[in-house]
Amino acid sequence: MGLKYPRVAGFQLIEQIGGGGFSTVFRAVNIDEHRVVACKVVSLTPETTEYQRKTLDKEIRVHSALKHRNILEFINAVVVEPSKSSHYYPGYYLLLEIAAGGDLFDKIEPDVGVGDEVAHHYFMQLIAGLNYIHQEGVCHRDLKPENMLLDAAGTLKITDFGLCSVYKLKETGQTRKLSERCGSLPYVAPELETDEPYDAEPIDIWGCGVILFTMLVGNTPWDEPTRRSNEFTRYLTGQCFDDEPWNLLGRDVLSLITGMLDIDPSRRMTMKEIFQHKWLSRPSQFARQGPGAIAERLTENLKAAGALDIATPDMESMDTDEDGDQVMGTANTYKSQFTQSLLLFSQTQFGQRYTPHLTRFYASLGPGILATLIQEALTSFGVKFKPPTQIKDGDRAGMLRMRIGGYDKRKLMFKGVIELESFEYGDFSGTFCLMHRDQGNPISWRQLWRSIIEYPAVNPHVLRKKSK
Repeated sequence: MGLKYPRVAGFQLIEQIGGGGFSTVFRAVNIDEHRVVACKVVSLTPETTEYQRKTLDKEIRVHSALKHRNILEFINAVVVEPSKSSHYYPGYYLLLEIAAGGDLFDKIEPDVGVGDEVAHHYFMQLIAGLNYIHQEGVCHRDLKPENMLLDAAGTLKITDFGLCSVYKLKETGQTRKLSERCGSLPYVAPELETDEPYDAEPIDIWGCGVILFTMLVGNTPWDEPTRRSNEFTRYLTGQCFDDEPWNLLGRDVLSLITGMLDIDPSRRMTMKEIFQHKWLSRPSQFARQGPGAIAERLTENLKAAGALDIATPDMESMDTDEDGDQVMGTANTYKSQFTQSLLLFSQTQFGQRYTPHLTRFYASLGPGILATLIQEALTSFGVKFKPPTQIKDGDRAGMLRMRIGGYDKRKLMFKGVIELESFEYGDFSGTFCLMHRDQGNPISWRQLWRSIIEYPAVNPHVLRKKSK
């Protein structure tokens, strides 16, 4: 008899919804409590080292102690040890709040970014969450777009404390320097290039500076903060400020970004100075507006670029409910004004399905033919892939699934899955294609999505919303 997944603190693992390099994420349901959460599973194998176990134990210990509206809620954790007599997959099972709004940066148009007010709205939440983390004596050390999620109300949630470190005693305020080198190159501070111990808080402040720049312009300012990067060298000399996109930034926000990106950590802005800065301290334009209005503003540049016309083409011939939506399965679980405004529901021939990824499209070809054309496109881009496999059972039976991976322009690894599902409803027939990112920058993943749908052999078959 094969192994199975255990019930974790009353929650049953239902379906895989994501995964990174070392973990898999499932949707988990507690029927008695009518509650849906995410379960992060990190497998335990004979190759798992004691250091890896200690790192996971630290992540659980730290994350479970952090309680703030801008931090993804940690609910519970169970460890299943390897055993010949056990019927369950060995591993760490972490129950977490489910981020129904998906990735914040999945909603950002590459090389365009979001408007000033939207960036202000979400950066305030990022800084509020990070300030609390630092007050608790913790340094995150891995702030980057893929660790910024949204809940069903559109609230920003900081997640993934796998690289965090405790640097301060809350009782006394005594701090220590850190020495471990970690993080993703476009977001790490330049002092990590040396072998010297470093102060904790300035590391996270630097990461926030890169994130704010990325929100506003749709790309990171450089691939790494060293002289090996021409873009970073131009920043050091000041030459970049005459060029796009730097010269498109307003004076106030530019002073905030450069203050957080001061090369000298001793001169870098402190959290107190960030809160007092003119750009951040002004009232939010969204304070009295609902989640729907925020979702509209968040995605306005995606709409202008035509991305939402592809993610949600016309389906007028379909039968719908009284709200104009066809609902299926667990889609109602994730429904809110914010997620509906973000169009995080895809029409399938069985009804409406919750898909928190806007990197999707419909095509007027069958799955097999479309898969061949996508493989041709990936080959031309230098992206590696495994031949598609067919799902044999369950409600996704017949779906083709293809794993892909590679490196983006910033030399960051990405991994993910392309799913191709036969689609026939009303007057439409063809394939629903969903690109699900497991690892890497959400903006780079969106760039790959755009490249696939614009590939000459694919583009003529992509369904779009009709212009009015």
